[in-house]
Amino acid sequence: MRSFLVFLMFISLVCCDSKEDRIQPKRTDLTESVYASATVQPDSLYKVYAAVSGILDDILVEEGDTVVIGEPVVKIINTNPALSSENAKLAYELAKSNYSGNSAILKTLEEEIAAARLKLSNDSVNYCRQKNLWDQQIGSKAEYDTRKLAYDLSKNTVARLENNYSRTKEELETQFQQAGNQYKSALVTTGDFTVKSKINGTVYSLLKNPGELVSTLEPIATIGSTNDFIIELLIDEVDVVKVRKAQKVIVSLDSYGNRVFTAIISRILPAKDMRNQTFTVEAIFEEEPGILYPGLSGEANIIIAVKEDVLTIPKLYLIDENKVKTEDGIVEIETGLQDLEKVEILSGISEDDWILKPAQ
Repeated sequence: MRSFLVFLMFISLVCCDSKEDRIQPKRTDLTESVYASATVQPDSLYKVYAAVSGILDDILVEEGDTVVIGEPVVKIINTNPALSSENAKLAYELAKSNYSGNSAILKTLEEEIAAARLKLSNDSVNYCRQKNLWDQQIGSKAEYDTRKLAYDLSKNTVARLENNYSRTKEELETQFQQAGNQYKSALVTTGDFTVKSKINGTVYSLLKNPGELVSTLEPIATIGSTNDFIIELLIDEVDVVKVRKAQKVIVSLDSYGNRVFTAIISRILPAKDMRNQTFTVEAIFEEEPGILYPGLSGEANIIIAVKEDVLTIPKLYLIDENKVKTEDGIVEIETGLQDLEKVEILSGISEDDWILKPAQ
C-alpha cells in the first residue's frame, strides 16, 4: 500500500511539472522600456572657479544660502595683480606722454626737421644763385658742384628726418595703444579678487576654507538653481540608440519609497563615459516631489513603445532569442517588443500552440 502511495505522488509531481513547464501564448498589453539609474541634480548646476590664484581671504556665503547674479561669493588675496596693475598704469602714462608730442623724443625730431628745412631753404637759394651764374658762364664749375651737392644733401636730410618722425610717431602710437590695453587687462584682473555668482540660485557646497590656497584649476564652490531640478539618467550604450527626446520616464526615488513619479526626456548628451560605458540623458519632472536635494538617487524606466493586445510569451521560454520548443520540435519565431519578463510574438506560433520551457 505504501509503495502505491509513493507511486501516485510521483505521478502527481510529474504531471504538475509538465503543466508548469508547458504554456500557451497569451494576449496582453506590452510596454517596452529602457532601464536607467537616476540621480537628481539642480538645474544649471555649475562649479565656481577663480580667475586668479591666491589665498582665500573670506567666504561671504554659507552652504544653503540663496544668491543672485553678481552677488560676491568669496574674496581672494593676491598682491601680484595689484602690483602689475600699478606697473601697467605707469607704462600707460609714459606711453601717453611720449605719444602726445610733449616728450623729448618727438620734440627733438621736430627741431631737427625745422633746422634741416631752414638749411635746405638756404642751400636751395645758394644753389639757384650759383646755377644762374654758371648758366651765364660766371664762376667756376667746382663752386657750382659744391652748391648743388649741399642742396641735394639738405634735401635728403629733410626727407630722412621726416620719415624718421613718421615712423617714430607711429611706433609711439602703437606703444600707447598696447599700454592702454595692458592697463585695462590689469584692472580687470584686479577686479577678479572677488568671485561672484553667475546665476540666481543656491550655494550647494563650499569646497575651500579661509586661508587655503586657491588656483584657477580647482573649484571653490557649486551653485545651482533653487527650485528647478533635473534627473540625470545613466543609460547603457546598448540601449541609448532607442532613446528619443520627449519620451516618458517612470522614476522611483529611494527617499520616497514606493512612490512613482513621471518625467519627460529633455536632453541626450552625446559624449560617452568611457569608464562605465554609459551615456547621460536628462529628464524633467512632470510634477516635482515636494522636497528635492542634489544627489537623491533611484531607478528609472524610459518608455520606448507601448502596444495593446499583443501575443506574448515569457522570456524564459525563448531559445537563442528567436526560437521556441513546441510539441512538434524547435520552431523559429519572429519577436517584437519586450519588457523584463515578456516578449511579443509576431510570427511562428499562435495562441493554440503549446510551448515547452527549455532545460536550464
